[in-house]
Amino acid sequence: MSINLAAQINSIMAALILLTAFGLLVQRRMYGLLHLFAWQGLFLSISTAVVGFVAGAHHLYISSVLTLALKVILLPYILHLLIQRLQIHKEIESIVNVPTTMLIGIALVIFSYHLTSPIRELSTLVTRSTIAVALATVMLGLLMMITRKHAVTQIIGFLAMENGLFFAATSATYGMPLVVELGVALDILIAAFIFGIFFFQIRTTFDSLDVEQMARLKEED
Repeated sequence: MSINLAAQINSIMAALILLTAFGLLVQRRMYGLLHLFAWQGLFLSISTAVVGFVAGAHHLYISSVLTLALKVILLPYILHLLIQRLQIHKEIESIVNVPTTMLIGIALVIFSYHLTSPIRELSTLVTRSTIAVALATVMLGLLMMITRKHAVTQIIGFLAMENGLFFAATSATYGMPLVVELGVALDILIAAFIFGIFFFQIRTTFDSLDVEQMARLKEED
């Protein structure tokens, strides 16, 4: 596989990661969110392996396998069990309607390309064209956290934002040191278990995971 072909594959993966980020913004079904998050993790895993080939950084192959195991298999499985235990089957409401959210998302993508244009001009890396997509993915994940009412969807938005940060690291610097990546992966896994326990406690106390309802209860107190 030539360097040019690898760069093209990485650009395709970047486009698919951005597409799944928009899909997470508009998806109303909880299981649909899990599927999109898993697909985003798969595209990120492939992109990491391709960058490892381009840069000759063999530790990125380990990062790719770790991403595949954690974000495509383990985390979606944990969230799937959490959704089943909490019996979340209804459509997830958002603070802002879908068309407005999409317009804000498009504006964030344009802003990301404008903000990273000096970096793309100065960088000599093959992956420099995907830096804007990585930043846009982070912002779209943050937008999802802001616009969703349900606590579980906000956690998925947080994980999607972390995907964007990891993608930005591989695009801008050909990845972080392996020790750092292993530490971040362990932190995310521990956080998933803590979130699960936390959600169960919230559900038991407030009988809901809607953050607006919890805010109203706090105001009444």
